Amino acid sequence: MTLKTLFCTAALLAGLTSTAHAAYTIEHVTVIEGTGAAARADMTVVVDGERIARVTPSAVAGAPQGQVIDGRGKYLMPGLMDVHIHLAGWKWDARHDGPPVIDHAAAEAALAGYLYDGFTTVVDVGNLPENSLYERGLERAGKIPSPRIFATGNLITYPGSHGDAMAIRISDFEKDKALLDRHIAEQQPDILKLTYDEEGWGARPMITLMPPALLHQIIQYYNEHGIRTTVHVSNERRSLEAIYAGADTLAHPVIQGPVSDSFVRLMAAKKIPFATTLTIGENYSRLAEHPEFLDEPDYVATFSSAERAEMRTHTRAAWLARPWTWWMKLMTPICEENIRKIVAAGGVAALGTDQSSGPAGHREMELLVQAGLTPAQVIRIATHNGAVFLGKAEDMGSVEEGKLADLLLLNADPLKDIDNTKAIALVMKGGRIVDESTLPLAGGPARRRFPAR
Repeated sequence: MTLKTLFCTAALLAGLTSTAHAAYTIEHVTVIEGTGAAARADMTVVVDGERIARVTPSAVAGAPQGQVIDGRGKYLMPGLMDVHIHLAGWKWDARHDGPPVIDHAAAEAALAGYLYDGFTTVVDVGNLPENSLYERGLERAGKIPSPRIFATGNLITYPGSHGDAMAIRISDFEKDKALLDRHIAEQQPDILKLTYDEEGWGARPMITLMPPALLHQIIQYYNEHGIRTTVHVSNERRSLEAIYAGADTLAHPVIQGPVSDSFVRLMAAKKIPFATTLTIGENYSRLAEHPEFLDEPDYVATFSSAERAEMRTHTRAAWLARPWTWWMKLMTPICEENIRKIVAAGGVAALGTDQSSGPAGHREMELLVQAGLTPAQVIRIATHNGAVFLGKAEDMGSVEEGKLADLLLLNADPLKDIDNTKAIALVMKGGRIVDESTLPLAGGPARRRFPAR
């Protein structure tokens, strides 16, 4: 089956499997909108179908609709978003000389783990189309429990550049335009990912770099087709060049060194959203020095015991021996400060992990607080700003009337402690409450957090 056929089949299935949504009234709850607005106590939120119908003070809310949920002592915020993942579910064959092996069960366990951890949207920015786009089709057809999936499919790069092994290689815009047209028609990317990084930093060798003029041509071409773009960068110079080539977003912050004041001002002025991706670098030394984090409840729920054992032993031993681990440990605080400065100036950070698990998203929020941001700022980064990154803030990412009802009800105040985003009472995606007991979690069956009617 071709990818194009797959998408058409998924669209048909979506129509056939559509079911009526229930209505819910969440009463006497504290609403954390996600936009940075102050929290509002004793509010009533009505969900009708897949959208938020009303947000009003409980004192004037009137008669409830549908099932009533008592929100006393609870906090309602938007569902979390991770705008930079690479979905699990594939690996190279054992000899690394054959086609990759696809494991849809592993991909769907990872997606279920995101829902379990309160993530209602993920953005896959580079993957095998047979993996990420297949799962996107199933999610949109309502066939799997999953966050909303936005995906690039294949990324695009210059021959020999970063991510070359998983990319469509473009060396000449006019000669290779047919490859771009095929990517757009067959993979229907929600966002385009390009790589623009010569590396030569940390323990990485130098590699070829896409010419800036070609970068500009490709970005413009996809924008003309209504497709936003994100660009992999790692230093200030290439970030600037990507911005002036027309990039809509950046897939990473600057990590190779401290940002200049002029770069901070530019990011604030242009409001170019960028993914935070602190976790991917910090993850190495964290596992090397503090493997006990694998015993935290969300890791136990979303990773199998075999996966956690492998991480404690073989993976940890490999990372202890790698210079990259210790280079990233040195550079993570610098990257944290770069993010803090840009956010303080008015720039737009969006939560991204560069990983494939819900627990990584919660660790990303912890690192952002460690960087000096307030929990309120981090919640905005993890919700509303993710929608801004996607160009969909009019439709999702905040607790406002008319928005998609992707919601997270918490038993504790995340504005006091960002780890309270793990104190989940219920997860709602598109007006439907997630039943955790049905999720195919890698860690095994979980109990349903919100009781059935």
